[in-house]
Amino acid sequence: MAKGKEIDINLFDIKFKQIPPKSGRVLIAQPSLNDPFFKRTVIYLVEHDANGCMGFIVNRKLNISLSDILVDFPDVDVNVSVGGPVSPETINFLHTFGDLIPNSYPLGNGIYMNGDINALKSLAIAGKVNAKNLRIFIGYSGWGPKQLENEIKEKSWVVANFAPTDVMKGVYDNWYFAVQQLGEKFKVWTIYPENPSLN
Repeated sequence: MAKGKEIDINLFDIKFKQIPPKSGRVLIAQPSLNDPFFKRTVIYLVEHDANGCMGFIVNRKLNISLSDILVDFPDVDVNVSVGGPVSPETINFLHTFGDLIPNSYPLGNGIYMNGDINALKSLAIAGKVNAKNLRIFIGYSGWGPKQLENEIKEKSWVVANFAPTDVMKGVYDNWYFAVQQLGEKFKVWTIYPENPSLN
């Protein structure tokens, strides 16, 4: 039986200048990252400091509605996603309502995190909530001090400086599309097999 050609893994090892992670930036999993939870993920970072960092996976949508996870909440058309493996019993949300939702934490660029859930419910009842101004996450992704920086050095992630407002609207919810926005030379990553050992 004829043997197929082996894939040249070096073909996918792209040289580029990495930018540092910080709040508001996006992590894109490199194709060689095989962690079953983070494989081919796109993560929006909401916090980064000396104590570590926190973010939400934006491309792991669940086929459930907000009313399925929040009792007595109106059924609104928003994306509910797995935010990460940490605290899977918690719900976090990003929104653009600002002070209309008291106790929200400002992330910059007009994006806020969490806040008074009853105020959010009132906005939903008034028909003001949609997939472009609210995102729901079950659990989150977290790293300890310098942990993410080490993973970046190990070529697990590339940091992108995409517009946070576009991330909020779901523009980068597809790993293949997000990779292509990094530049022409990165497009080769999109043909990297998900399981190279099967080739």
